[in-house]
Amino acid sequence: MITRRNFLKTITAVALAGSAENVLALDEKDRVLNLHNIHTGEKLDIKYCSSGAYDSDAINEINHLMRCHYNNEIKPIDIRTIDLLCDVKDIIGSDKELLIISGYRSRAYNEHLRKSGRGVVCNSLHLAGRAIDFRIPKFDTSRLAAIAKTFHAGGVGKYQDFIHIDNGRVRYW
Repeated sequence: MITRRNFLKTITAVALAGSAENVLALDEKDRVLNLHNIHTGEKLDIKYCSSGAYDSDAINEINHLMRCHYNNEIKPIDIRTIDLLCDVKDIIGSDKELLIISGYRSRAYNEHLRKSGRGVVCNSLHLAGRAIDFRIPKFDTSRLAAIAKTFHAGGVGKYQDFIHIDNGRVRYW
């Protein structure tokens, strides 16, 4: 069923993405991600949800790819964050490869980044598997952030060459 909110969200996303053919039907059940971890070089093209049912093996593969590359520690990525990532990607084009910069971040790596002046916070949602930093090759990060904001699903941060999404409180930077 198409609600007023979903209709308005779709219209906004179409305007930001540039064309209606880039938007999947609102009731699309299959969720597919094409991921490339820039730190490990690993790639994964995977359907993690079909007809509304999540595939636990596929979710485990996503968690492995989004592990902390600093010490190979794996923590589950919150499914709401994975779904948000997929929703954003589907607005732009379902075939797009997502370059993953950071998914789960171990305390040790987060502290390393913090001490090296990278501007990360000590209680980052990356520590809980609730945040993902990514980019899409040849796609403007300002437009990418604007599309992510239309979901009102959590935080969206725009950086020079990537964006941050999370499923915390709604906020933008």
